[in-house]
Amino acid sequence: MSRPRVLLVGDLEATRLVCTLLTEDGTDVVHLLDPDEPALRAALTEPVEGVAVVVRGDLLALRFALLAEHLQPGVPIVVTIFDRTLGTHLAQVVPHCTVTSPADVAAPAVVAACVRPEALALLPTPEGLAELVDSPDGARLRRPRPEPEAWARRLGRWAARWVPHRYGGGEGILLLGLGGLAATVAMEWALAASVLHEGVLEAFYSTARLVATTGPAAAVDHGAPGWYLVVSGVLMLVGIAVTGALVAGLVEWIVGARTAALVGPRRVPVRSHVVVAGLGQVGLRVAQLLRELRVPVVVVERVARPDTLALARESGLPVVVGDASARAVLTRVGVRRARAVAAMGSQDLDNIAVAINALALAPGVRTVLRAGEGVAVTETTSLFRIGRVSDVGVMTAAWVCASVRGRTPAAAWTEGHRVGVLDADGDVRRPVPEHCRCHP
Repeated sequence: MSRPRVLLVGDLEATRLVCTLLTEDGTDVVHLLDPDEPALRAALTEPVEGVAVVVRGDLLALRFALLAEHLQPGVPIVVTIFDRTLGTHLAQVVPHCTVTSPADVAAPAVVAACVRPEALALLPTPEGLAELVDSPDGARLRRPRPEPEAWARRLGRWAARWVPHRYGGGEGILLLGLGGLAATVAMEWALAASVLHEGVLEAFYSTARLVATTGPAAAVDHGAPGWYLVVSGVLMLVGIAVTGALVAGLVEWIVGARTAALVGPRRVPVRSHVVVAGLGQVGLRVAQLLRELRVPVVVVERVARPDTLALARESGLPVVVGDASARAVLTRVGVRRARAVAAMGSQDLDNIAVAINALALAPGVRTVLRAGEGVAVTETTSLFRIGRVSDVGVMTAAWVCASVRGRTPAAAWTEGHRVGVLDADGDVRRPVPEHCRCHP
């Protein structure tokens, strides 16, 4: 009996792990790292049972998928594409194409590690939130028991969104200007009404003139005492200073690279929130899923890229630009009152630095680290517990392998040195694969 034949395209760590898993299952894998059209055409001269495309770059993945469909129409294709709009259109054009992404595969397990560590994954379903839990009969999905919450607490959390909160940077100058201007107006208004005996509207008009630095001209006509003239003069000078601070804060706030707001849904939360370090594909999906589950979240990104900031703004996510491994930045986003820190950067050492500094500031905070293509995270956590490791590459490989074999995965997770995948037939767990050796 001939072995099933599968074409695998890609040079990522996850691609090489897929190669190992398929080979262990008895599949004849044709692994192409970065093929051109003639190489792909040559690989598809013979029939294959499936094509898996796991590459970096949505457009490159789209090109390989469409070319495979053109060369061998009707072949089942599994492709990783992050852009959901692009993936949806591809699935419509090629109905036998399964589209996913490492971020979509890993996000449910990462979110569970952040907010519900006893669960293997948290999945949004049409019926509501479902959690994947382990049991003697294997992993299963269940509806979590809703946590009781008083209406006063819900009202207080909603009202807190509209209270300005300083978390460092230009918004501090802005709040200083707003507060100083409000205090100046209130004091002069009260003095004009009590000392000059003006009506409410006349007193407000005089106050506006003072704040606008045109001076309380009516004070002399009213026979105001000398001390009042001195106080009004001081308030006028203070008004100039706070107005300058207000303008400077507004300019910095408007032109600055951030999506966090002073008030409203994108206000940086102050307690019981999750700090996500890294606004890459995985970090963005984790933050979006947390927001979908109504968990307060703030994202810290080192480099302000317009494309990712635009996606975060569309999703209503507060983003603070800064180095998440710096303790000053972690303090600004309230790590001491956070429930978890998810280090989702692409570099292992950066994620380790984020976790260590977060634990230094808040020893009791829950930390979740993304394992990249190196071994630094695994080796470091074997020396001392700095957090729960989420291996995105391993989960992606297990998901793609199951899809290529004709299954329909619902969730993937890692536990220790094993990786599991759940589908309609139950869960399958296997040891974490090693790097394939078909290419040096």
